[in-house]
Amino acid sequence: MAFGKKNSRKGRPADEAADLDIREELDDFEDPSDDFDDLDDMDDDLDDIDEDEDEEYQDYVAAKKKGGKKAAVAEAAPEGGKGKRKTTILIVELVLLALVLAGLLGVQVITRMEKVDSVQVEEQVKESISEEVLQSVETGQMKGYRNIAFFGVDSTKGEIKKNTRSDSIMIASINQDTGECKLVSVYRDTYLNLGNDDYNKCNAAYAAGGPEQAIKMLNTNLDMNITDFVTVGFRGLTDAVDALGGIDIEVDSAERPHLNSYQLTMSKELGKTYQEVTDTGVLHLNGLQTTAYCRIRYTAGDDYQRAARQREVLRTIFEKAKKEDPATLTKMMQGILSEVYTSLSATELLELIGSLNDFQLAAENPDDKYGSGFPTQEYLKSGYIGAQSCVIPADLTANVVWLHEYLFEDENYAVSAKVQECSERISKTTGY
Repeated sequence: MAFGKKNSRKGRPADEAADLDIREELDDFEDPSDDFDDLDDMDDDLDDIDEDEDEEYQDYVAAKKKGGKKAAVAEAAPEGGKGKRKTTILIVELVLLALVLAGLLGVQVITRMEKVDSVQVEEQVKESISEEVLQSVETGQMKGYRNIAFFGVDSTKGEIKKNTRSDSIMIASINQDTGECKLVSVYRDTYLNLGNDDYNKCNAAYAAGGPEQAIKMLNTNLDMNITDFVTVGFRGLTDAVDALGGIDIEVDSAERPHLNSYQLTMSKELGKTYQEVTDTGVLHLNGLQTTAYCRIRYTAGDDYQRAARQREVLRTIFEKAKKEDPATLTKMMQGILSEVYTSLSATELLELIGSLNDFQLAAENPDDKYGSGFPTQEYLKSGYIGAQSCVIPADLTANVVWLHEYLFEDENYAVSAKVQECSERISKTTGY
């Protein structure tokens, strides 16, 4: 299919891929080297079968010369089910060989996945989780949820750990009982406590202290209990989409020139081929085009609409990945390992891959024209703080109450003392 062209596929049914539990398969083949002796025995058995079949063939040829085809068939007929037994043995041996090879593949996947650049941040960030939140996680509305931070960093040179601002900030909140997952974007220009009582645009937290500082920022201002994160650079997103064969995204006439401008610049920085997008409508975009689409902000809606585009891309990738076979998903993960920085272990990543079909993405916030963004449009202002144009939560407490109602269905949430303190500081500084 040509990338950047209209998608003519309509209503193609999802592939009925087998529901594979990767963890169970890998556990079954933790050490396939133990089966090497079995492989040697299998080789011997197969050699014996080959020799027996060769002898039978020679008998068949001799009988045919002597008495014709009927005599040859009679000579070749199995005695006492001997031929059937050999066929059964051969099938069993081949099945065992396939299983052993599957085990070897599983170990190869683990070996490659272990190369993912990971770091544990729980100890560094736990001080940013308030007592009120810990109580809610233990016995309140937050019980049973797992919250993970996603950072997309503005880097084409592989600098994804720190010293780069987070172009995209999202929270994925997973209900572990139902599998429902909700996505919320935190607008990168939002004026917040950076988690160290300095106040600035929230994306400055990642530049100052990497994911640890960015997670502290989220926990401090939003009453969250985040201890896990995934960071992906521009190249990682580009390669992931390419590994899936591209995705379908609707592009309008206002977006198209900006998409081409961004991808032209990135094609040089990433060493990727530039393919101009010439159409509008639902298009099949490659990785570079998709990443460029995520960066568009100079259209109606500015950064609010850009965050909505980023969630749209993540949703589209997720839904397409659910239809792919495990081999394609593994290829995708292997292709982006060098562009991923995370607190998740290789085992956890494999578990997530294997259980994609257990998750469902919830609908966007229906009361906000830009969907699930923080601050919500109902409690948001924009303005300058010093020389910086910022998004201002007006006020922070109202936004956090909305967030907990949306994520955790808590209709009576009371913010922590720390959020109240941050809200008062922001209001005093901005006048909102």
